[in-house]
Amino acid sequence: MEEKLKRVYVPMTETGFYILFCLQEEMHGYNIVQRVKDMTDGEIVISPGTMYGTLSKMEKDGLISFIREEEKRKIYQSTPLGTEILQLEVKRIERLYRNSKGETAVGK
Repeated sequence: MEEKLKRVYVPMTETGFYILFCLQEEMHGYNIVQRVKDMTDGEIVISPGTMYGTLSKMEKDGLISFIREEEKRKIYQSTPLGTEILQLEVKRIERLYRNSKGETAVGK
């Protein structure tokens, strides 16, 4: 993986994380907004500007790809690179969680 992309995306913003997380399956922007709102009990509401700006950047960087259009809605899905970057972020979050609990990676 290109080191530059790792530096750009890890650590991720919460909105970036949730968008990429949702795109593990095919989804359009409005569906992502609703899914994130449900997953976070309404604590995170992604604005259209943030959503479409993030989708555009992630597509340009090769993390997601346009799949098809349905009823004027663009459907996207994570690419293998996007999945790899998401996994790096999940590992980072897991490490933070372990450290917050006083655990170490050794023996865990």
